[in-house]
Amino acid sequence: MKLYNLFLISVILLAVACGKEQSKIDIDATELLENVKLLSHDSLAGRKFTEIGNLKARKYIQEKFQSIGLNPLYDDFVQEFSVTLQGRQRQAVFPIKKPLDDLSNVKDTTVVGGNVVGTISGYTNNSIVITAHYDHLGIQKGYVFNGADDNASGVSALLTIAKYFKNKPTKHTLIFAAVDAQEAGSLGAQDLINTYPNKKDIALNINMDMISHSDFDPELYVCGTYHYVNLKSPIEDIETEYVRVLFGHDDPYNKEQYDWTFISDHKVFHREQIPFLYFGVEDHKDYHQPTDTFDTINQEFYIESVKIIIRTIEILDEFLYEENE
Repeated sequence: MKLYNLFLISVILLAVACGKEQSKIDIDATELLENVKLLSHDSLAGRKFTEIGNLKARKYIQEKFQSIGLNPLYDDFVQEFSVTLQGRQRQAVFPIKKPLDDLSNVKDTTVVGGNVVGTISGYTNNSIVITAHYDHLGIQKGYVFNGADDNASGVSALLTIAKYFKNKPTKHTLIFAAVDAQEAGSLGAQDLINTYPNKKDIALNINMDMISHSDFDPELYVCGTYHYVNLKSPIEDIETEYVRVLFGHDDPYNKEQYDWTFISDHKVFHREQIPFLYFGVEDHKDYHQPTDTFDTINQEFYIESVKIIIRTIEILDEFLYEENE
């Protein structure tokens, strides 16, 4: 009997070990890094909303979605939107020289942007929307603001995650959205949620904005579980030997941390009472500086962070499906 029990224990341990091996996440790290390098190259001139470098980035993402084999949600994957910028917002995004104090000489400006959106059908029509903004700050005073961490890192992760799940069935339909004009006030994400035909079916938003550069003990934050408590327990043990996963930056009463609830595109989902998780890092010395280049990202940290986000999607895909059964 004792030998039989020992045999059972050995079989169980072997099964667990094999299960862990089978659940190993394999991604093309070389391609992940190459996409960051390309999206943050000087030739894209900082990807500023409406400018030529931004359009080049959009075209690149569009071609990548097509090559991965995603299904287009809109014609050729692109959802164009127009917006009229007024007053302070117009001056902040497209500043003029010598504005008057009352901004009366700042004319309204109507511009057109575009989100790139592809899908992978799941077992149900309920969806997980995965977002990352591809715009950045352009050229200022002769300096290119390349935005490698902010947010070429999120967009490259979006491409890698889409490729990972292309042939891996999920319970939820996965929506991959590279959104425009976050730096102008999340205009692209807002239009996406305003016009999305099946908003009631969105179970979760995963937003990635700055996930490749940690100046601290390699720390990746998950923001959102203060508001959506049920999302924490399924994923609270996720981490690797390279990356420490921390929860926070979402409690408005915590005076020791800046609240990130409304700092990026996940805010438009939260305002619609759609649960979100935002993955990001603390501000670093290169944040919104021309030094936010490919050379300053933490490559090993970034690769592991993308794997953590993939694992999160896998776990919550199952968890939310079972929760709704």
